[in-house]
Amino acid sequence: MKTQDMPLSIGVPQETFPGEHRVALTPDVLPSLLKAGFEVHIQAGAGFAAGFRDADYEAKGAKIVPDRAAVFASDLILQVRGYGANPEAGQADLECLKAGQTVIAAMEPLSEPSRIAALAKTGVNAFAMELIPRITRAQSMDILSSMASIAGYKAVLLAAAALPKQFPMMMTAAGTISPAKVLVVGAGVAGLQAIATAHRLGAVVSGYDVRPAVKEQVLSLGARFVELELETTSAEDKGGYAQAQDEAFYEKQRALMKKVVADSDVVITTAAVPGKKAPVLVTRDMVEGMHPGAVIVDLAAERGGNCELTQAGQTVVHQGVSILGPINLASTVPFDASRMYAKNMTTFLLNMVKEKQLRFSTDDEIVRETLVTADGAVVHPRILELLGTSPAS
Repeated sequence: MKTQDMPLSIGVPQETFPGEHRVALTPDVLPSLLKAGFEVHIQAGAGFAAGFRDADYEAKGAKIVPDRAAVFASDLILQVRGYGANPEAGQADLECLKAGQTVIAAMEPLSEPSRIAALAKTGVNAFAMELIPRITRAQSMDILSSMASIAGYKAVLLAAAALPKQFPMMMTAAGTISPAKVLVVGAGVAGLQAIATAHRLGAVVSGYDVRPAVKEQVLSLGARFVELELETTSAEDKGGYAQAQDEAFYEKQRALMKKVVADSDVVITTAAVPGKKAPVLVTRDMVEGMHPGAVIVDLAAERGGNCELTQAGQTVVHQGVSILGPINLASTVPFDASRMYAKNMTTFLLNMVKEKQLRFSTDDEIVRETLVTADGAVVHPRILELLGTSPAS
């Protein structure tokens, strides 16, 4: 498939995933969409949980529609969580979709390929925003980076609230209070934001990443870079993401990290490999080596956790150490998270608009890497591989 022309009506439904407070479009992006020729339909109340009133959308030119069915009559459906990322409540949306529609959303395509196959049967052209390639031209469309930056910031606030001591050093009449020691494992977007936030709060911060190339970034944020004697030449893929290693590597890594973890008041873990279970980096033994009152915030909780004792969505206390497993942290800051997501989404969509028509071509790397279903079939090679099938000739 080379190009496709579509009518230009957009529908934004209210999110139905439990605890999801974000909205796919915010009022501030509407002028650019209207200028491009779109008519925008917002389900009544869709932005309320994020702090956006129906009147705010109407003031920017959107039409408020009363129910979900009316929204799904649009030619393009924009969501924060599409079917793959909203498996239970999203099932009902499949019945509302029709062949020829375009759906753009986060869809967990590499984790839930069978659901992408189910989506394909509706005949929609579906784009998974998590698959935005890591190229310069696509940086302003990258929802993973946007949402990870919020998660890294919020993780530090959660740690500071749970820690029975304060982050900064203070000189008081009662004596000097030593600063908290924070270790951030993983120096991707979330980790770097966590390092910056912890440093601003006055903690003594250390950062560790299996990719030596990020050392300069960690140091530039005022943190110490933890160096372990490990072979790391295959630690990063061509897209800049951490690459999964074998168990022997992780075993040696855990052994070297044990003392570093034991010396920390707070450990924030952010290590994740797209589409795979998160590697276990902090074992039960390492937790038991930490002092009572120490805190672990595991940002990989939704993918199994970097800590052996993490339970997604819960706080576990083991021998006095609190292990937080927060999920969907971006949704806890829904106003700014929605604005960032909407900007990413709008930039991505406008990249495919030519002469006030939606024309997407698989000659464009951004389109090719994000298009997961078209013409009733799964078309993305990585998802086809996960499904055990071959691309149509």
